[in-house]
Amino acid sequence: MQKQNRLIYFLLSLPAFVLYSVFFIYPLMNGFIYSLQDWNGVGRDKDFVGISNYITLFSDIRVRNTLSFTLRYTIALLVGTIVLSITIALLLDSIIKARGFFRTMYFMPAVLSTLTVGLIWNQLFSNALPQFGRLIGSESLSSNVLGDVKLAFWAVVFTALWQGLATNVLLFLSALQNIPKDLIEAAGLDGANKRQIFFRIKLPFIIPTLNIVIILTAKNGLMAFDNIFALTSGGPARTTESIGMLIYKFAFEEFKYSYSSALAILIFVIIGILTIIQLRTSERYEVKA
Repeated sequence: MQKQNRLIYFLLSLPAFVLYSVFFIYPLMNGFIYSLQDWNGVGRDKDFVGISNYITLFSDIRVRNTLSFTLRYTIALLVGTIVLSITIALLLDSIIKARGFFRTMYFMPAVLSTLTVGLIWNQLFSNALPQFGRLIGSESLSSNVLGDVKLAFWAVVFTALWQGLATNVLLFLSALQNIPKDLIEAAGLDGANKRQIFFRIKLPFIIPTLNIVIILTAKNGLMAFDNIFALTSGGPARTTESIGMLIYKFAFEEFKYSYSSALAILIFVIIGILTIIQLRTSERYEVKA
């Protein structure tokens, strides 16, 4: 009977494993092989160069500048996402009337594609915001912020947060609503204030959800492409050029396919290391069943 169950489990999981292998494992291994070669992505000539592509990456000033922007963008995205998502989720959790309406309103940006959101905000930043800036007499807002070296960064972060908060708010709200109410009521009767209830009771329960949000947000930040492409295309003066965009440009505009593959593998390793560190660090604070 156990052998039969194992066979059934294996057959049920086989389609997912095949799809995972075809669309993830195979491209990953193929990309690693390409990263050890010198290939333009078009011709038949492929010269084995070993780890020279990886060595060149660490001395490439353009890669360093792009990595600097991507890390700053990811950190800003993480901080903004965690603080705003938890705050909004706590507010929604305390609302009794019209909770479904507010939940729907916050989720609406998530139904739009990232590219569509980028194009919409591109028009708002380029046309609508300058008109508003002139109306209120603000010099910094009277011109297109996407063309400003300092303001373009925050415009890109704002757009990503505007869309990315939707799903994360619902995740945190779901986690908050699964916390046993008797624990919160008992803490209130014992004299605990809202701050103590959050950090001592609510936060340990939502840490598994927090891990998911941090990992997904970090991954989206490190591999950001479509929203930045729609907003600034990496400008002005490449100050908003992300790693994902640089990988694309290396491969399909500059025909450095192997070099692009090496950069993609490097980012994959960085994301994996950060994920392991995050899980190891936070698991000690989780509520144990």
